[in-house]
Amino acid sequence: MLDPSELIINADGSCFHLHLKPEQLADRVLLVGDPARVDAIASYFDSRECEVSNREFHTITGTYKGKRITAISHGIGGDNIDIVLNELDALANIDFSTRSIKPTFHQLTLVRIGTSGGLQPSVPIGTYVAAERSIGFDGVIYFYADTDKVRDFAFEAELRKQLQWQIEGLQPYVVPADSALVEQITQKDIVRGVTIAANGFYGVQGRQLRLPLADPTLNQKIEAFEYEGHQITNFEMESAALAGLSALMGHRAMTVCCIIAGRFNKEMNTEYKGSIEHLIQTVLERI
Repeated sequence: MLDPSELIINADGSCFHLHLKPEQLADRVLLVGDPARVDAIASYFDSRECEVSNREFHTITGTYKGKRITAISHGIGGDNIDIVLNELDALANIDFSTRSIKPTFHQLTLVRIGTSGGLQPSVPIGTYVAAERSIGFDGVIYFYADTDKVRDFAFEAELRKQLQWQIEGLQPYVVPADSALVEQITQKDIVRGVTIAANGFYGVQGRQLRLPLADPTLNQKIEAFEYEGHQITNFEMESAALAGLSALMGHRAMTVCCIIAGRFNKEMNTEYKGSIEHLIQTVLERI
């Protein structure tokens, strides 16, 4: 039995942050950063069951062409993914009436749809990139046991070597996405890449405003990195925590992003709504 301080259940029977009840969660889940993007996804639903909002967490569950789907916003960063993934898993696999883990595991399929900065000429603005592998510049999964079961240690070692890693107190980790889900979602219109999930937007991703950077050459080394035919394609902020925690929990998960910034050519597209809407429709069809 899980203590009230560990599994926090609201008075209405919903989980603490998401304010969702177990019966409101579908097996197929689309995750987005922006709460407004949940409305964009739900605009394609044939019907809606429920809509719940609390803080940055906005959820709509409905159906699309006979598929029951939950669209939920997670806000920005891997710390929010820690909240969202744990509460989604609790909704699926913990009996809220008894506070006990259910005897039969219930697997979720999770696809994050996001925006991203491209790091290679091969992924210009407008490209869709699926994170076949994610590199975590955050430390979220280090607080959980058995990470060796989900990490790519050979890739991590080569990463530290080629990047001449200088950031004190932080070691990047590498986690593959669910390979069957990547096959399901990606076709010729989506590039399979290696995505860095940064734990910040500015200095962590090599942006320098007023503060100097600990390693001003890090982005150049990232752009030049190559290992067994893989290059690092893009920056975003959540894919590694999502892939890592989902794999540890036994869920299927991946991230697919629309490139809206060309970090290599220093370009930015702020008018990306149409590209994101097409990506949403694509994922809805394939999930």
